[in-house]
Amino acid sequence: MKQIIYKFIFLNILGWKVIGTIAPEVRKAVLIVVPHTSWWDFFLGIFSRGILKVEINYLAKKELFVFPFKYFFEWTGGRALNRAKNENKVDSIAAVFEQNDIFRLALSPEGTRKKVNQWKTGFYYIALKANVPIIPVVFDYGKKEVVYHLPFYPTGNIEEDLKVLESYYIGIFGKNRALSYFPEKKK
Repeated sequence: MKQIIYKFIFLNILGWKVIGTIAPEVRKAVLIVVPHTSWWDFFLGIFSRGILKVEINYLAKKELFVFPFKYFFEWTGGRALNRAKNENKVDSIAAVFEQNDIFRLALSPEGTRKKVNQWKTGFYYIALKANVPIIPVVFDYGKKEVVYHLPFYPTGNIEEDLKVLESYYIGIFGKNRALSYFPEKKK
């Protein structure tokens, strides 16, 4: 029933579509969602995962997981993240993969909704450490499409792998066009 509601709102009212899927056998992965320029991106993720009927998680600072918001964040796939300075984030997030049979972590390599010219690379090292693929996810506001690409398995050669991963996002605009990440403009 929820899937029908998600589809009706997302496809018919908002005019978006979902292209691609996540194969059921890919039970663990890091999903990189680009561009991230607006709070609306959260809702695109919620709707598209509801349409696909797959579990997708995200991390948020632990301070958000208080009553009554805690229940909403957990219901939508949220996991609390301790952002203490003395904790190695890559190791602690990779450990979450080990503790769960299914864990597909969605995050933005931009690290913010502001304009950036370079991705943060934590997502890459998390995938390597957890030995999971990276799934590029495109939020294309120009075409009103959420595109789930096939899994990419990092080789350990970050420079070459980032070239491949960034190629999925060339010419893609976020909700706030001026804040969009443009890999083709990098030097």
